[in-house]
Parts: sequence; C-alpha cells; structure tokens
Amino acid sequence: MAAEGGGKEMNEIKSQFSTREGLYKLLSHSEYSRPNRVPFNSQGSNPVRVSFVNVNDQSGNGERVCFNVGRELYFYIYKGVRKAADLSKPIDKRIYKGTQPTCHDFNHLTATAESVSLLVGFSAGQVQLIDPIKKETSKLFNEERLIDKSRVTCVKWVPGSESLFLVAHSSGNMYLYNVEHTCGTTAPHYQLLKQGESYAVHTCKSKSTRNPLLKWTVGEGALNEFAFSPDGKFLACVSQDGFLRVFNFDSVELHGTMKSYFGGLLCVCWSPDGKYIVTGGEDDLVTVWSFVDCRVIARGQGHKSWVSVVAFDPNTTSVEETDPMEFSGSDEDFQELISFGRDRANSTQSRLSKRNSTDSRPVSVTYRFGSVGQDTQLCLWDLTEDILFPHQPLSRTRTHTNVMNATSPPAGSGTPNPGSNGNSITTPGNTVPPPLPRSNSLPHSAVSNTGSKSSVDSAIASGVSKFATLSLHDRKDRHHDKDHKRNHSMGHISSKSSDKLNLVTKNKTDPAKTLGTPLCPRMEDVPLLEPLICKKIAHERLTVLIFLEDCIVTACQEGFICTWARPGKVV
Repeated sequence: MAAEGGGKEMNEIKSQFSTREGLYKLLSHSEYSRPNRVPFNSQGSNPVRVSFVNVNDQSGNGERVCFNVGRELYFYIYKGVRKAADLSKPIDKRIYKGTQPTCHDFNHLTATAESVSLLVGFSAGQVQLIDPIKKETSKLFNEERLIDKSRVTCVKWVPGSESLFLVAHSSGNMYLYNVEHTCGTTAPHYQLLKQGESYAVHTCKSKSTRNPLLKWTVGEGALNEFAFSPDGKFLACVSQDGFLRVFNFDSVELHGTMKSYFGGLLCVCWSPDGKYIVTGGEDDLVTVWSFVDCRVIARGQGHKSWVSVVAFDPNTTSVEETDPMEFSGSDEDFQELISFGRDRANSTQSRLSKRNSTDSRPVSVTYRFGSVGQDTQLCLWDLTEDILFPHQPLSRTRTHTNVMNATSPPAGSGTPNPGSNGNSITTPGNTVPPPLPRSNSLPHSAVSNTGSKSSVDSAIASGVSKFATLSLHDRKDRHHDKDHKRNHSMGHISSKSSDKLNLVTKNKTDPAKTLGTPLCPRMEDVPLLEPLICKKIAHERLTVLIFLEDCIVTACQEGFICTWARPGKVV
C-alpha cells in the first residue's frame, strides 16, 4: 500500500513548488492554447514552441506571445500574471497546408506596437517572414526548396541585425540569409570558405548577391539547435551526433567541442555572462561546459527521459564579495548583470571577465538554470561556487544575494541549509531570502581537468577576405522591402541540385575513444549536480521553458502554454 501511495504521489501533476526564494504557483487562468481548449493530438507532430516579444506599447501589456500547435500558428497579447488569457481574440491566427511550423523568432530590434518581424521555419524546409500585427506575409525563403529540403530545426535573427538571420536544418546544414536578398530561381552553387574538423563553411557563388550568403555543414545528422552568445560573437550548436561545437561566428573558427555521454544533444543555452554553456539530450543529463576552459565542469542527473529544453534564469542570481571594495560596480551595474540576457550589458560582462581572470576570486556568480524533458518533469538547478571553483577553499565571507522581483517566504518558513553561506543580505528594495545553499552536487572524486583544452581544436585555414564582403559587422538599421507574398506555396518541387559539398571529414568518432577524455569525461570524473526541484508538471512531454521577469513559462506537446508566477508576483 505504501508503494502504491508513493506511485500516486509521483504521478500527480504539481501546480506549485518551492525554492530558496519562495513559492512558484501555476496560474490556471493564464494558460494559453488553441481557442477551443481541446488537447492537441500530438502524435507525429512537430514540437510546440513559444516566442515572446515586447512591443513597448503604453497600455502596460507590451508582451506578445507566438506559439505553434500542429499546422496552426497563434499570436496573442500576453497578459502573464496580470490578467486572465483571452483565447477568443488572437491578434493573428494561421493554418498551413502541406507543412507545419517548427520554430520561430521575433526581431526584438525592430518590434513596435504597430509592426513586428517574425521568422517562422517549417517542416518542409521553408522560412517565412511575417508581421502578425499587420497580418502581412512579407517574404518566403527557400520557397522552391532548392536550398534545403529538410525540416527547419532552429531559426534566429543574428544579434544586433535587422536583416540577417540564421537557419538550421535536420540535414545538418545551417544557412545565413539576408531578408533584403532573394533566393534565386536555381539551386545555389557554393565555394569553400573554411574547413575544419567535422565542419565546413561555403559562400554562395553568383553574379549578384543572393541567399544564402553562407552555408555551414556541421557534424553528422540533424543540427538540433543553436544559440548565440550574449554578446553575439559566438555560436553554440548541438547535433544528433552528440557534439556541442562552439564557433566564433564572424571569423568562422571553431572555439571548442564537447561530446555527450551518449546519444544526440537536443538543446543548448548560454549563461547570461557567456561564461558557461548548458546542454541536454538523449543521455537524460544536463551538462555544464566552461567556455573559457573548453571542458565539462559538471553534469546534472534528474530527468528520466530525454532533455528537450535547457534555459538560464537571468532574474535569479547572487554575487559573493571577498572584499566589499573589489566589486567596484554600482547597484545599477549589479542589476545590469542580472538582466544581462535581456539587456545584453556587454560592459558589465567585460568588467566581470577581467575581474575573474585577474583576481583570485573577488566575485563569483551563482547561476540558476532549468530544464524540461520528455518525462514531463521540470528541474531547476543551482550552479554554485564549489562547482565553479573546485580548488578554492570555501570562504566565510558574506554573500550579496539578489533574487530579482521575488519576495521571501513568510518568516520562519525557511531554515538555513547545512553548509550555507553565513549571513545573506539583499540589494535595496528586496526582502531577505533564506541563505543560498552552497551546492546540490553529489560528492565525487573530482579529477582535476584544470587548463585542459579540447583536443578537437584543429588548425583552421586562414584567409577570410571574401567573408569580409558579407558585411556581418555592418549591422545597421535597414528597411524591409514591402514585397508582400501572400501565397504560401508548399509544393514539393523536385530539383536537380548541383550541391556536391560533402567536403566535411567523415571520420566518425568512436564513443569508446572519447569516453574518459576531456571531450567526454566519465561520470565519476566530474561533479554530479542534483536538481533543487524536480516536479511532474504536464501530461505530455514538455517542449518549452522560458524565464521571464515575473514568471516562468512552460509548454507541453498537448498545446498548453502555462504561466508559473514567481514568489510574490501572483495577482
């Protein structure tokens, strides 16, 4: 009977959970979905995805949300924790024939209350540029599927650009487009620009400039996701071959690599300051990789199935000071750091980078990140100083903790954790949260990999003069053409592509040879994180995890987008 009761408890879907900063609550009235509220039959369909944009209108409801469910695409005013969702009034709704939306991304630079630029990728390979406020379709890229016939897995605007965007496909290729150029009426011809270990980059040969500007061939199998670093200079890609590859985007050079424990890697994200990358995938683990050291520094075990999304929470962090004078930034600088992911505060990042590289340990940041998976579970993780600085003695200094926009639980509800960091103080305007736990890592005989670089960094050909003509650095204000194309033709046009570009070295990596190397350390060689919380929050596999200022947003394959109010933010 006890076991049966425990089983019921495990299968119960949670509507709230507690962390060190307080209680998160599911707001049932703020759930977005298709207007008819009928659960979507997700069998064989593409993952539900959610994108947000702030249009900065004066009504106080500046957030807009876009999500895809099956063949449908919806665009709503997002009222978050403030008001109930009004599903009867989507700003825009589209139903596609012959293809399904797979991913989308707003251009935050150009968004206004009157107009937004939304890129939508499709299962048949096309990319559409639409304006859901004006209800216009501006352009369709790869319309005849001459560039790539495979499913679009990820699409993103290049940071700082109003016209450049990057598209990844399940073919393992990525393409750089400019919205102001056409795609041409014939299959593109390419010329090799740069080649390295398991990747090659080509430029498009033509008399006049046309899309794609660049073609990247990365690894083997599908390229599942990519993410730009907060400063926009680096690109992290995860592939079905199990590799994380990090490139310098402008110089097209490989910075470092990592291999999954087994299986493909499905998701990737950067820490707000760009120092760490977290991946998740078919090994059911989350893996933390140091960008500076090019090595795995921790793994997290908590999911019972594939990890589909990982994301950092820029609104919950802490900074420790060994000397009050050594953090020379103001309170505004500190707030800037916390909201780094949204505000792209490059100056704060560079100050922290210099401080952390030149001093012994004047400032250490504790990172919060989350993950969701096909096991329908949400996990939250804290990456703490004993993981980030394993060879430093634990100091007894005070911790400067800031839990942005979150109030503490009622007095007496939280007791200090063993090994917590002494006294906690907060920045002005916040109440005192319970002390931050030092770590949730399992004890392991951590083998020192300090200073070891990835062995995959190979000599890369120099000479990128041609690449300079693509004006990647020229990310200026430009006006989009008003060449609106309303017919979204999704016909399967056959073409004799002259693309014979399999120049990437096809030396398959033997997992047995990578295991135990810096590329893929054994489980006992790196600290093992335990999740702060691990809760079942849906009936169907989870496909979305987004951290906003006053809430966390999750979504499952049934097509339900849920809002979890942060502590003290329930309206």
